[in-house]
Amino acid sequence: MVNASYSPEGNVVTYVMGETGEMEQVIYNTGDMAWILVAFTLVFVMAPGLGLLYSGLLRRKNALQMLFLSLMVFSVVYVEWFLWGYSLAFGEGSSFIGDLKNGGLVNVDIQPSGALPSLLFALYQGAFAGVTAVIAIGGAAERMRVIPLLVFIFCWTTIVYNPITHWVWASSGWLFNLGDLDFAGGGPVHISSGTAGFALSFFLGRRRGYGTAKLAFRPHSVSHVVLGTVLLWFGWFGFNGGSALGMNLRAVQACMVTTVAASMGGITWTVLDFIYTGKWSAVSLCSGIIAGLVGITPGAGYLGTPAALCVGFVTAIACNYATGIKVLLKIDDAVDTYALHGIGGFVGAILTALFADDRVTSFDGASSGAGWINHNYIALGYNLAGAVTIMAYAFVMTLILCYLINYIPGLHFRASEDAEIVGLDEAECGEFAYDYLAVRKEVHDSDGQTTAAPSIHSSESPLPHEKAPATSAGTTPAA
Repeated sequence: MVNASYSPEGNVVTYVMGETGEMEQVIYNTGDMAWILVAFTLVFVMAPGLGLLYSGLLRRKNALQMLFLSLMVFSVVYVEWFLWGYSLAFGEGSSFIGDLKNGGLVNVDIQPSGALPSLLFALYQGAFAGVTAVIAIGGAAERMRVIPLLVFIFCWTTIVYNPITHWVWASSGWLFNLGDLDFAGGGPVHISSGTAGFALSFFLGRRRGYGTAKLAFRPHSVSHVVLGTVLLWFGWFGFNGGSALGMNLRAVQACMVTTVAASMGGITWTVLDFIYTGKWSAVSLCSGIIAGLVGITPGAGYLGTPAALCVGFVTAIACNYATGIKVLLKIDDAVDTYALHGIGGFVGAILTALFADDRVTSFDGASSGAGWINHNYIALGYNLAGAVTIMAYAFVMTLILCYLINYIPGLHFRASEDAEIVGLDEAECGEFAYDYLAVRKEVHDSDGQTTAAPSIHSSESPLPHEKAPATSAGTTPAA
């Protein structure tokens, strides 16, 4: 039975077994606990936010599957987190991975994890694992079967995410002890997921019609893109601010630099695209905001506010030009998972090493950590070592998992050509994001002509078949 009471100040007072074998008093600040519980809910909102973002960037016929997967993948990962993920990520174990002593959250309740009860810490960190996996599935957009993807995500979280998290954040992790500066997940979350998404895109191959007008479509719902970005920005305050693991000045500073970097990133990307297109694009603004958010993540608890302007500016430029990597390598990364998260996280790690300020780090009254700005020049080497290692490990292990799972009968990854033609909403989910999609679904046959597919499920009378009109921009409407 948990032995807990309240102090006159309203804090939680309990007793736990200390290292000496005697009971020791532990006091938890209820304000800190309340903030981390709120931060957990904010981070959770990022999962459906990603679903809306990805859904809006894709074609109508694949929109619902991505919304479905954003919640299903989060759910699968959280079950893995309960079974053994938390223990592997934050258990004692070795410098590479934790042990299984806390599998099933055994003995994870009132015992301290830093300044928080371990149960609250596990709850909060589990949301990070879920969001990381949702980011990664963007690389499989519009051509991935559901069951193999869920099996892959369960294994990927165990074999890739959990060890990387242990390296960076566990007290016995090798990068933690090396001196890698990563406040809220530039490596464990963004570099790992962005690289995994890129590996998925490479393994699955290009979508049907790659390199033709079929895939020269615009996002089918810019409204979804904007709404998804709003939810992500909203949730990022829990992502970065909550990583202070308490309600203190460092958490406030993390929220401040998060806002500044995202704002600067959005402005920078929008202006860059305006120079090329002459249009003020909402999608460009959203892309820049996300680039700024990703870039500031590893340094949110280390950087002063002026440095956040630089992070937003530099990361937005780097990610904008990094979208050309997929074109150069002919890898069909439909939602630019690698450019935004892989490259954005990498650039953020470098900038964190340059601008980490020990004064800001000490805002919580306990932590330390400095970069070039405080003449700690070795920090750049440590962060580079961490970023390169995480990117390489995530890419190689993701490909190995893909090849192994793909050989299991019934778990081949790639959807059939017919499923790609009619859309994965119908083929995999049997439902549609929009009812009118089933009234008249336009698809492309092999010679590039546009024809109308027969209606399968509709509450409306079918419309006459017509050819799609050419658009002024030379692109085809999202189907």
